[in-house]
Amino acid sequence: MKIKSLIAAGLTLAMLAGCSNGEAQGQTEGGTEGGGEQATTEAKTYNVGVAIYDFNDAFMTLYRNEIESYFASLETDEVKYKISMVDGKNDQNEQGNQIDTFIAQQMDVVILNLVQTSSADSAIQKLVDANIPVVLINREPMGDNGDESYAGILDNATVCYVGADARQSGTIQGQIIVDLENHGDVNGDGVVKYIMVQGDPENSDAQYRTEYSIKALEEAGIKVENLYDKPQVGNWKRDQGQTIAANALAQFGDDIEVIFCNNDDMACGAATSIENAGRKVGEDIYLVGVDAIQDAVDLIEQGKMTGTVLNDHIGQSHTAVDVAVKLLNGEAIDNYYWVDYLPITE
Repeated sequence: MKIKSLIAAGLTLAMLAGCSNGEAQGQTEGGTEGGGEQATTEAKTYNVGVAIYDFNDAFMTLYRNEIESYFASLETDEVKYKISMVDGKNDQNEQGNQIDTFIAQQMDVVILNLVQTSSADSAIQKLVDANIPVVLINREPMGDNGDESYAGILDNATVCYVGADARQSGTIQGQIIVDLENHGDVNGDGVVKYIMVQGDPENSDAQYRTEYSIKALEEAGIKVENLYDKPQVGNWKRDQGQTIAANALAQFGDDIEVIFCNNDDMACGAATSIENAGRKVGEDIYLVGVDAIQDAVDLIEQGKMTGTVLNDHIGQSHTAVDVAVKLLNGEAIDNYYWVDYLPITE
């Protein structure tokens, strides 16, 4: 899908949300005949706790801002939402304390973006014991059988997960390279030589993007060679992506034909190192990321990134909020909700 059409679609969604909010805020109770006093009702206010793993994450910044905006658009004269948004600072102990605070504050629902999925059991159990519904987002805790098998979700009617299948995002990354005229084989030797810049290695999204991006090339019959023995961990950070790419370009030089990054922040850092090394994306090297943050979209339009994968923060955040509202209304919910990724190229 092209960049401009996606941007237009996003603007349309934003306009519709804005119109919806304006209509809701403008509604008033009808007055009594003859100019009597208006009938008034006190709005029901729900307390919503939102715990984000790290406010410095570019994608989660888009996500959390959209959560607030969408909740605001759903308010009426009868229903209000008081949002308490907290920054886990990529520290599980910090987030654990924040969850304890949410419980003490008697939140009506919690939207939880875990710092560490390995800590899901204790975090979820605390909230369940306090009778607080939980909507997990972005980082899926895994059960014994992988996706959609986590007992903390399956065994609790008021706990669910909203996310996107990271295998799909990795596959799309690989397909972007497969679809190039030379399939990423810049020097024409029949082998695509690459480096992989990985996010948090504990995170299932990082694991799947790393695996499935390369699998897409292999399943297309393309030979590949990882110039490093293993993925280089950039922890989702732009500066780390830049450092990893700079070191790799210094070590391997023109042998690097493709740089895969698990997210756009790291890819944006890699783009800086590629330019500093005198390499040209689209001519002698290719670069792909995931998330479609604005900085990456701008680089694609400038020819400094090959492509990215839209991690639909609007679709995911709206789904998370819609499910949270269902829980507030006492409605039944599903265990898992999935939102598709989409390719972004020039």
